Amino acid sequence: MKLAVLSDIHSNYAALRAVAEHIEAWGADAVVVAGDLVNRGPRPLECLRFVQEKQQSRGWLTLIGNHEEYVINNAANSEPQSGIRFEMRRSSHWTYQKLNRDVSALQAMPFKLSLTGPDGAEIRLAHGSMRGTRVGVYWHTSDDELPELIGDPPPALFCVGHTHMPLVIRSRGTLVVNAGSAGLPFDGDTRVSYAQMTFRKAKWEAKIARLDYDRAQAERDFSDNGFLDEGGPLALLILAELRTAHSQLYQWNARYEKALLAGDITMEESVREYSRTNRDSRMYALGRYISYLPMPAKRAIATRLVAKRNQRAQSGD
Repeated sequence: MKLAVLSDIHSNYAALRAVAEHIEAWGADAVVVAGDLVNRGPRPLECLRFVQEKQQSRGWLTLIGNHEEYVINNAANSEPQSGIRFEMRRSSHWTYQKLNRDVSALQAMPFKLSLTGPDGAEIRLAHGSMRGTRVGVYWHTSDDELPELIGDPPPALFCVGHTHMPLVIRSRGTLVVNAGSAGLPFDGDTRVSYAQMTFRKAKWEAKIARLDYDRAQAERDFSDNGFLDEGGPLALLILAELRTAHSQLYQWNARYEKALLAGDITMEESVREYSRTNRDSRMYALGRYISYLPMPAKRAIATRLVAKRNQRAQSGD
């Protein structure tokens, strides 16, 4: 049995098509889109329709991610469509509008999937983890933390996305696979990724496939589909994420949320200042270096970096 899992496409239609073509050539028996199909990118409707066609013609399965939840929230949000809080979620509202304000397909996506492998053992899939769509499995996640994220009883194979950083490890009898991102990688490698799982010799094996695709077209889509003009200032940071394969929105939000809500700075000013002062080149180089290391080395480096970040936070630096 061959199982393909792709996740975190983020409305990158050019990347989605390239990954789908590669999956077809590989000959997957089953395909799961593990959330964040739409939002944080320029072609949400095209991506949704593409996957819906694959559901009908090829039996693809889908899961809900946190970005589907963000878009769904626009349908029930009664806040004014102006002001700083709206500007901070303008990109998801833009996606909501591009989907013709119809979120029924997103609402129908399940939180988790449980499949049965050739040996009768469970294959469990979720977007982030069993703790929620926003709680992920990272390089630095320890073996002691994993059981709660995987859930009980532990399955033979556990597949997720969310972090935009691919991962393959074995922990306490479970093969844990993070598919990375099929549209917006954050590990310093601009190639998109998906996970290939094969059941061979009575056990699961996993490989992360990395693919080049038409990134020039993906960048043009930001302008051609109106995302840069209509998606708010954060669309510029999302474009920077595409170009650098490094997260921007999380760091921007941590730095400016309080000042924005207090009225001390505007959205446009915060994005300009962040773009001028962030450490893209340094983080890109570090992320790309880490991406080529074997997994034990990746986890060791990531653990040290997280510990250093937490130490700085505690000291107020």
